[in-house]
Amino acid sequence: MRSDHGEVFLQQMWDYMRATNVLQSPVLPAFFAFLTHVLLCLPYLLLDMLAGFSPQVQQWRISAPPPTLRQWFFCFGRVLRAYLTAVLPVTALLQVLGSPVMPEHAPSCWQLVVEVSACLLLFDAFFFAWHLFMHKTPWLYRSIHQAHHQQRQPFALTAQDAAGAELLSLLLLAMASARLVGCHPLSETVFHLRQHLAGGGGPLRLQPALGTAPATAPHGRSPLPSRPPYLLPWQLCPLFQPLGPALRHLLLISEGAL
Repeated sequence: MRSDHGEVFLQQMWDYMRATNVLQSPVLPAFFAFLTHVLLCLPYLLLDMLAGFSPQVQQWRISAPPPTLRQWFFCFGRVLRAYLTAVLPVTALLQVLGSPVMPEHAPSCWQLVVEVSACLLLFDAFFFAWHLFMHKTPWLYRSIHQAHHQQRQPFALTAQDAAGAELLSLLLLAMASARLVGCHPLSETVFHLRQHLAGGGGPLRLQPALGTAPATAPHGRSPLPSRPPYLLPWQLCPLFQPLGPALRHLLLISEGAL
């Protein structure tokens, strides 16, 4: 019998997921990806609304001025349309054709950590190669990736404001990473959640080691194109402020701006 509290918790969670058959739903991959991204953007929407009234919040923004509620609304509509027209049909078909095997036991804590880490590393490599390939191939850039670079005023939700084909390709790369690792379905669920927390892009950032794709639009040439629109709490802490210039220099190097 498993006595470790962490493994007992994983087993209870897995028993619930098996009983509800939630992982076998055809709409799960698209719904989970869309809902997770939108929910994680809500704190930034609140900050953008507060920035119009609070100078303190406004000075936390990396770029100004904050987007309007109308910009948020139209961006949400474009992302929703992309998921409904491209991501949902294909992922639902794949889910129906290849329902996951549901083992009786949950993974151990160690197994979960190893499998999720392996998925993140593999997906990060896939994401880097695919992103670089889209920038290096003119017709791919124009037909798929250019839509993501049309934003002149990036905010949180614009990380998903891309062509449906690009959003679909990223989700398929994530699903392929989990299949190649051969991980437990619960580990795969945790991996997808962690991957969505990174905004859909590579969570581990291979760019500092391997270089970056050439910037081909104002959005791509921005010194800080892929970070949140607000400074994070640890960046505002006085204990870290002496490190600010060094950290910014490293960030600029990692983005290819230096």
